Order: sequence, then C-alpha cells, then structure tokens
Amino acid sequence: MSEIESQYDCIVMGGGPAGSTVATLVARAGIKTLLVEREKLPRPSVGESLMPETYWIFQRLGVLDKLKASSYSQKVGVQFVNRTGKESAPFFFSSHDSRECSQTWHVERGPFDKMLWDNAATASAACHDTTRVLDVLFQGDQAKGVRLQPATGPAIEVAATVVVDATGRQAILGSKLGLRRVDPELRKAAIWGHFRGGHRDEQGGGVKTVILQTRENRSWFWYIPQANDLVSVGVVGDADYLLKGRGKPDDVFQEELKKCERLAKWLAGAESADPLRVDKEFSYSTERAAGDGWLLVGDAWGFIDPVYSSGVYFALKSAELAADSIIEGLPKGDVSAKALGRWLPEFTQRAGLLRKLVNAFYSGDFRVGQFIAEYPQHRKELVDLLIGRIFEGSKGQIFEDLEPWLAARKEIL
Repeated sequence: MSEIESQYDCIVMGGGPAGSTVATLVARAGIKTLLVEREKLPRPSVGESLMPETYWIFQRLGVLDKLKASSYSQKVGVQFVNRTGKESAPFFFSSHDSRECSQTWHVERGPFDKMLWDNAATASAACHDTTRVLDVLFQGDQAKGVRLQPATGPAIEVAATVVVDATGRQAILGSKLGLRRVDPELRKAAIWGHFRGGHRDEQGGGVKTVILQTRENRSWFWYIPQANDLVSVGVVGDADYLLKGRGKPDDVFQEELKKCERLAKWLAGAESADPLRVDKEFSYSTERAAGDGWLLVGDAWGFIDPVYSSGVYFALKSAELAADSIIEGLPKGDVSAKALGRWLPEFTQRAGLLRKLVNAFYSGDFRVGQFIAEYPQHRKELVDLLIGRIFEGSKGQIFEDLEPWLAARKEIL
C-alpha cells in the first residue's frame, strides 16, 4: 500500500457502500482520490437485505458479475405478516418486472463492503483502512482537508478540494457542524442478531424479506434469510417500549418473540449464531448536506427506518449522485455548496416518499395486503416503492389514499 500523500482532489471518509461508491466513480473519472476507513476491512456487520434498484448502480460500478457469482441468497420478493398471523400474498419482484434487475441479494455486509472497497482500489482510488479521521479542516466556511491518524506514525494533515463524509452514523463532519436532527416521529430501537437453522422458504426461486408484526402491534420483526443457513432477525419498536425498565435485551427479544407465533415457529429449531445487539435513534436527517468543498452521503446524510430495507440503496444512490456533482464541478473549479449539492433537493423529496410509507406502517392499522385489496390501482406504485424505483416511476399518487393512515399517525404522535 502506498503512503498517504499530502494533497488530493477528493478525500472520502468512510469505507462503507457510500464511501466506496463515491471513491470508485470519482477516481475512475481521473480525479485524484483518497478513501479512508478507521476500521480494518472486512469488518463484522449486520446481514442486510437490498432493494432491487441497486442493480443499476452495481452495473455502473462494474460489480454485477461478482454479485451474480457470489454465494449470497437471492432475494426475489417481500412479504408481510400482520399481528393476527395472516400473511399477505408475496410481492414477487419478477411479477412486477420480468427483467434481471428484479432480482437482488441478501448480503453479509463484511465481505460485501470489502468487495466495494476493493473495487474503489481497482479504480485507482488510494484506499487506506485502519486510518482515523481526527478532524476536518476548514478555511472559513470552505473545507480544505482532513487531519488523519494512520495505523502507524504520527498524525498528518492532508489537503483536498472536496471532502466527502461517508462515515455513517458517526457522521464526523455532520457532527462537527451540528447538522444532525433526530426524527421525533421515529424514535425507534432494534434488538437483532443472527440465527442458524431457521425456517427457509425458497418459493419463487429465492428467499424473501419478511416483515412480521407482533400480536399487540407494539413491535415488529424483520426476517432476512442469508447464505450458509443464517438468518438475520431483529425486533423494532419505540425505544422507550423496548429498552426502558424491561431488563436485558435478550429477555426483551424473547418476550416479543412470544407475541409473534409465526416467527416463534420459524425459529423453534434455530440456534443463536452471535450475541444480540442493540441500536437506537437510528432515524434522523441532516439540516443541510452540502457546503463549500464538502458533502454528506449515505447514513451521514440520514437514515429513515429499517422496515423497507432502504438503507444501502439510499447510501449507494446518494453516493452516485454526489460523485456526479464532484465530477462535474471539480474541472470547472466550482465546488460551492450549490454545485456540489445540486442533486439534494430532488433526492430528499423522493426519499421522502418512502418516509411517508414508513409513517403509514407505524399508524397502527395499516396492512399492506388489505390496502392493495382495497386500492388495487396502487399496486404498481407500491411495488415501485418497495423495490426502490423512486427516482423514476413513482409519482406519489398512492399517498392520496394513504392519507387516512398518515393522519392517524399524526394523531398518535
């Protein structure tokens, strides 16, 4: 690995999907790029369900063949189970769109992130893990570089024309500038882990992401079958309900599992593969995501909710759009907030469509299957939202008939 130089055109902080995507596209355009990550890759992380629309970004990145050749479980649809145990008809993506792009994957984030990191290196980005960002350097309001702590040796200062924050919830730059805003409508927590030997349904030629509500409808579970007989399972509910005064996370998880009979049966013969983990206050946005010489992407920009598996898609999409703004602005010498953030208004507006669907889910009475039975004209648009076809296709008309549930959500809050 080469030494870190004293100056780059673009420095990307964070080696997750968003950071590696920005670095790959910008470096491939001939822009001198540094990508840094504080941890050693591959790092352990949650198994994650992808949205099908990630296909097009993977195609642009040049990693589709690697994903097709991987052992990751092929994701072919989504299914919902309500609090009475009634299953919706599966939403098989190929029924919506017969093209190859309708199939995606349930990935193990450690090797998945490493694949994207290696792809950035192949694109000629200088990639350095075990390298901490100590600070982002400014001259007035203009980002001018970073102070780094490499794996060995003293701290160094590295100049850059553009600094991209892709450090996830750590959000180094967003935290420095005080930009994060926790969503007051979605103060949720999750208790999750991996199990081996759980139920596996491969109807449709692959596996589905399943969302199961508990009997009292105060929490819900995700169920994401992965490769090697693993399944990612997590329970999500209001943070106060899950975490205050109820004892250890393992006990809370088991208590909620008893309220979800279908899932309890699916896990009856399964064994825990790792300790349960806890996340909270993961729904947030940022006051602004671009400034002179800097950008926020991925989870540093914001995160909505895990229910529709949108996290990696929005990370990749925001990174792609940010990279294009850098590729356009740098040769012109224009790295102003306006130039770098030209994609943000539409991105935020379109991502807001999914946020509305999330709020409908938490209204208390919303049932995906029942809604489609009552409003079959919205099936196409609903599936567009579920697969991530948000930046083309979805017009937001579905929300006129979702308004009663959105209004009910406001009353709850």
